[in-house]
Amino acid sequence: MIEINNLTTTIVDEEFLRKIAERIIREEIKKEVDLSIALLGSGRMQEINKRYRGKNKVTDVLSFAEVKVQKEKFKVGPLKKIQGLGEIVICLREVKKNAKRYGSNFGKELNRVLIHGLLHLLGYDHEKNEKEAEEIRKKEDYYLNQI
Repeated sequence: MIEINNLTTTIVDEEFLRKIAERIIREEIKKEVDLSIALLGSGRMQEINKRYRGKNKVTDVLSFAEVKVQKEKFKVGPLKKIQGLGEIVICLREVKKNAKRYGSNFGKELNRVLIHGLLHLLGYDHEKNEKEAEEIRKKEDYYLNQI
């Protein structure tokens, strides 16, 4: 089950976000899992980023994997006993800023950060090295082109 909690006044197409997440999960791990997606404002995002990453600034997306998931790598194969994948937290104000900065629109940028956050939960990481960064960029582009 995919749960979406929009804690802002910004209207988003939650059903479309759910379909994107379902498609990626189905293709990557071929198993139904629980996922939580929280959409929030910049103040709350800054608090979360400071508390969990030690960075006192707003960011567009954060991913928090379930403890059981963190011990495994999804990208090498599905896990048999995982029920909850984790949570993706998205700051809609930062998504709007990024869309303007990159000459995109809000919907496309929201899709991009959702995909990015979900790929992190599935074991992809762009912060380790350039090879991993290239791998996650290719996956992002692949899924963006699918929608």
